[in-house]
Amino acid sequence: MQYVRRLDSLKNSDVALVGGKNASLGEMIGSLKSLGVKVPEGFAVTAEGYRAFIAHNGFEPKIRHYFEGVDLTDIDALNRCGLAIRTLMLGGEIPVELKNEITQSYREMERQYAMPSVDVAVRSSATAEDLPDASFAGQQESYLNVRGEEMLIEHIKRCFASLFTDRAISYRHSRGYDHFAVALSVGVQKMIRSDLASSGVMFTIDTENGSDKLILINSIWGLGENIVGGRVNPDEFYVFKPTLKEEKVTILKRQVGSKALTMHYDERHHTINLSTPKERQESFSITDEEVATLARYALLIEEHYTALAGEYRPMDIEWAKDGQSGELFIVQARPETVQSQKQNDNFFEQYHLREGGISKILLSGKAIGEKIGSGRVKIIHSPHEGDRFNTGDVLVADITDPDWEPIMKKASAVITNRGGRTCHAAIVAREIGVPAVVGTITATEVFHDGDEVTVSCADGESGRIYEGLLEYDISRIDLGNLTSTKTKLYMNVGNPDIAFKVAKLPNDGVGLARMEFIITHYVNAHPMALVELSQGKEINDIAAVRAAMKGYSDPKRFFIDKVAEGVGMIAAAFYPKPVVVRTTDFKSNEYKHMTGGSAYEKDEENPMIGFRGASRYYSSEYKAAFEWECEAIKRVRDEMGLDNVKVMLPFVRTPEEGRKAIAVMNEAGLVQGENALEIYAMCEIPSNVILADQFLEIFDGYSIGSNDLTQLTLGVDRDSSLVSAVFDERNDAVTRMLSQAIRACKERGKYIGICGQAPSDYPEITRFLVNEGIDSISLNPDSLLKMRQVVSELENS
Repeated sequence: MQYVRRLDSLKNSDVALVGGKNASLGEMIGSLKSLGVKVPEGFAVTAEGYRAFIAHNGFEPKIRHYFEGVDLTDIDALNRCGLAIRTLMLGGEIPVELKNEITQSYREMERQYAMPSVDVAVRSSATAEDLPDASFAGQQESYLNVRGEEMLIEHIKRCFASLFTDRAISYRHSRGYDHFAVALSVGVQKMIRSDLASSGVMFTIDTENGSDKLILINSIWGLGENIVGGRVNPDEFYVFKPTLKEEKVTILKRQVGSKALTMHYDERHHTINLSTPKERQESFSITDEEVATLARYALLIEEHYTALAGEYRPMDIEWAKDGQSGELFIVQARPETVQSQKQNDNFFEQYHLREGGISKILLSGKAIGEKIGSGRVKIIHSPHEGDRFNTGDVLVADITDPDWEPIMKKASAVITNRGGRTCHAAIVAREIGVPAVVGTITATEVFHDGDEVTVSCADGESGRIYEGLLEYDISRIDLGNLTSTKTKLYMNVGNPDIAFKVAKLPNDGVGLARMEFIITHYVNAHPMALVELSQGKEINDIAAVRAAMKGYSDPKRFFIDKVAEGVGMIAAAFYPKPVVVRTTDFKSNEYKHMTGGSAYEKDEENPMIGFRGASRYYSSEYKAAFEWECEAIKRVRDEMGLDNVKVMLPFVRTPEEGRKAIAVMNEAGLVQGENALEIYAMCEIPSNVILADQFLEIFDGYSIGSNDLTQLTLGVDRDSSLVSAVFDERNDAVTRMLSQAIRACKERGKYIGICGQAPSDYPEITRFLVNEGIDSISLNPDSLLKMRQVVSELENS
């Protein structure tokens, strides 16, 4: 055949013939099918078929004429030009030779699948598409559930015409591609009946921070057009690659998306969007086992394309589940084009809102990118309203797709009601470097034209829109000029959402990962309320607790999953460096304000020295919840393979309390010494220093909590403004305590670190600790580089 090729005859080197998409499909069928990766089969109309169509109808001179003198940065002019070219092409005739080859190949598919009028997906594949330096994401059209020869021919012609969509013209123009150097191939694949199941996309690199340790999987009910078009907020899963390579599936995160719409086929076999039933909205659209299968597919695909390229090649992959057979298929794979281009960038760029200037948060959603932008709101309902949009405005829309790119390039920031991290709008926003907050649900209702707002994507997963034009700073640090230090420099990390971002900073691990932050933000319910709910008891705030458990029916599984995900995310970001996880250290007043918490907490006069820390762990009032916490940590270490996690117990008043708490840990299967588990104690009470010899018989080391140690040594309530002037970690009484604790550990060959605030605030405390011979200093991320310089100068002096 002259114009048509079977997909299984193609290789990745055939881009010039069939475009990146079809070449990639052929490559996977030929090379990965034997490894278990399933790809729907079919055929491709080659770029020569497209050129034959153009030549047969004499279109090239007419199209060139339409471009003459047109300013393609003018949105109205672009619209008129694109429409004229597409109208011209849709009126053209497919050459007989090409039509006959298409018909013959389609009939072969009918025989292969034993199905007359076999249902197929018809997808555009441009010959400059899906290259490592340009995504061309969604620039041309695809059509689903096409049946019969006549319908197929018509949709192939529509694909040809889509080479000149407004977005495709703008994209090529902005990147310097010659419109006539790019041709279009069309892929025809057997439809996967994901309308009866689920579908989605996945990336083998983190789309926000560029970590090559992660696989991001998004999933929705029904056909995948809703996810790439940004019309729904999908379920989200993160899988850790290093342990996956060791055949341990480590799911670091599971988050239920609203999935408000499901795309089905109607009775005429056309696609139709229907509201998703509430029960399915609140349920995961794929199982953990399916997440594992998809992650393995993604890893195989990345490894294969990396070997082909001779360099690291992260991938952007579309998948679908067939609702009839239950099988998972890969329907598209292309190189990721944003984060992969930054892999060799040795600079760490960080945006910060200036302290004291932060105002009211008006709305939040998923953060795309890590930047901050501000300006006046302009609500746009269609890309055809582009003439209303001025450079520097903040674009607010229901959704955006690649048609909106000309507007997005003029925006200081983008806000949408709908969409997830992997929708086309998010991909384009990252590529052009514009901060975006997607999936806010109500942005077009909350904001009005002319509102002044600041859009911040600098705080991790959640993007926030603040009232007013706030000032912010940008720091850009050259990580290549930093020297290592003898004293280990760890970080304090509370928020799992920023773990992979801050892990890029030069560090030796995490000295303090706060369990209470994880429980507050990932669980959002009092642990004992969940324990009693699992026992079938009546609890307070049951509706709110159930709402927190969205996607789960079993309270225990919910708690352990979420805690394991939070701990696992931090442990994975720094793997294989040590990560010290401090078990929960809420005070009773803090527990009481948690959802469902009022029934489990008594009022205390001074919660700071009340029912907290180790005292809770062995008490009948809380022991069951602590056992769940231990089971979650055990899962992270043993099942997820993140054995870099060490455990630290807070506020252990006496050696006997330490023994009782460790006994509970043993009962839960978290045994000191097993799988090299180390258990530390926080050194934050004077008794920890005075009786260090006894405590260190029980624990593997200490991490000094300078905040509480200062409070209890000086007898100062650190929360009281009346005596705040007395609270000072540099006081001689405190530094003597620090020195005594370090010496006690050194004498016994035990680990000694510090994770309190003092070293982050005071260079003189950092110098003092280094001179005393402390093993590690754990710092806040924003203090790490400054204190690294202090330590380096001291050690080299």
